This record gives sequence, C-alpha cells and structure tokens, in this order.
Amino acid sequence: MQWYQKAAAQGYALAQYNLGLVYANGRGVPQDYAEAVQWYRKAAEQGDASAQYNLGNMYGDGRGAPQNYAEAVRWYRKAAAQHDARAQN
Repeated sequence: MQWYQKAAAQGYALAQYNLGLVYANGRGVPQDYAEAVQWYRKAAEQGDASAQYNLGNMYGDGRGAPQNYAEAVRWYRKAAAQHDARAQN
C-alpha cells in the first residue's frame, strides 16, 4: 500500500488504478467507494483502459459517485476504444 501511494502521488497510472482497486474492494483498508472513484479517475484520465472501465462501473452502479448512466457510457466508450473487451460488451 505504501509503495502504491508513493507511485500514485508521482502520477503513475497503474499505481493509481491499483489504489482504486484496493479501496473499491477494501483490501487492507476500509472499503471506500468515493476514494476508489478518485483514484480510478486519475488513472482513467491518463488513458488507463481498466480504470476507465471500472470508473464506468462505479457511475453505472452509483458507487462512490452519484449514479450517472451518461458518465458511465462515456468511460466505457473510452475503454472500448482501447480494445477493452469488457467495455465493448
């Protein structure tokens, strides 16, 4: 967790995505969907397709952010454009 936080703070998208996973699933920290959304967004804005897909899920389900289907679709489309098969479905 400490290394993910250091790398994420330096702007590494993979570390930011992994922090999103940690908070979304409550692995070693209390589950915090809002915190997960923040980290997924940082990675997604850098073009990480998995983060874009997961951010779409968060908006679609209304976890950590208000439910917003248009925003969910926007992030799914970004992930799909990078050939993320889950988002293409």
